[in-house]
Amino acid sequence: MSYCKTQPMKLPILNLITSKATKKKDNKALSVFDEVRKHKLALEISNVGVWDWSIQEQKSFFSEELKNIISLSGNELRDEPQAWRERVHPDDFDDYVSKVYGHLSGEDELYEHEYRIRCKHGNYKWVLAKGKVIERDTNNKPVRAIGTAIDITNIKKRKDLIAKSLQVISSENKRLQNFTHIVSHNLKTHIGNFKNILEFYDEAQDASEKEELIGHLKSISASLTTTIVDLDDIISIKSKADLNQCNEPINLQQSIDKITDSLKLDSTKNEVTIKNTLRADDTLFSNRSYLESVFYNIISNGIKYADPNKASHIIIKSIHTENTIKILISDNGIGIDTSKYKNQLFDMYQTFHGTDRKDSRGIGLYITKTQVEALNGTIALESKLNEGTTFILTFNKQQPRAVE
Repeated sequence: MSYCKTQPMKLPILNLITSKATKKKDNKALSVFDEVRKHKLALEISNVGVWDWSIQEQKSFFSEELKNIISLSGNELRDEPQAWRERVHPDDFDDYVSKVYGHLSGEDELYEHEYRIRCKHGNYKWVLAKGKVIERDTNNKPVRAIGTAIDITNIKKRKDLIAKSLQVISSENKRLQNFTHIVSHNLKTHIGNFKNILEFYDEAQDASEKEELIGHLKSISASLTTTIVDLDDIISIKSKADLNQCNEPINLQQSIDKITDSLKLDSTKNEVTIKNTLRADDTLFSNRSYLESVFYNIISNGIKYADPNKASHIIIKSIHTENTIKILISDNGIGIDTSKYKNQLFDMYQTFHGTDRKDSRGIGLYITKTQVEALNGTIALESKLNEGTTFILTFNKQQPRAVE
């Protein structure tokens, strides 16, 4: 009887145990589901794209976040690795392939690579992709790899901007150091000359000797004044470089004709022919006074250093690219030994022609370069001794800016 009394009691206990086991199993499943949902939500919030590559089957899974990076969704991206691979920028493709197969072969423990990927509308974005092989077959061949990709376009832009800013700052610091050195050297020279002459003056015994020393003082004073004027011109150009003064449309052909007319007396005297081959529609939005000063300095130099043993000429022409206009001013004058003076061509107080001309102060090219850079342009020089010189001015084809 005791057996009969206890038998019904085992069923509720068994049900209770089964219920607890089922509940525990359900809780575990729910916990796993919650973890998956958390991870998925975290990826969505952080805009991290996920890819899953079945290597031997050549099939790929791309998450919606990954597709969104390149402005695609749904079925717009085929579920095969080639669909992504064919969007890699041509300049980055070889490195991309090398990085992928470097990891698949086991050479690299982790796949990690920055490259550009083509978006839906043809533009490119930078992505940082990471991945790892998570399954290999019995022959150690990769079977499956998973990974992530994030959009780092803005980060790359900021890095590039910082790098360019540092380059500009470094370049400006170097110029400032050179400029400071030149100013210090020249002013010290003049001050030293003044001091020496004054000491000689105190020691002078007769009026004629003192009068001669006064003449030297006047010469030093004139030289000092010229130096100060030169430095003031350069500082003035640099201080105006940021002003909104580059908005005037300038017809380059007409501007060159104007300079040529102003130099007609000199060109005729030196028997130099000037050929303006610029197009009638060559136009640049710039600062007229700076630009015409640049033209004047270069063309007048071509006249000044013409070769008397040749039929001398100066030719001005333009070369257009998609974003720039290049103005070439070439002469067949006495030229410069660029191999000898390569690093001094646009420095202050440098002369290269060996002509002992009193009107050659070595300041013209420095000022010209300063003015060109104030106009956001570049200047280069190509020359051969006894053959001639070509100045290459490059400016962006900028559009007119709204004046505030």
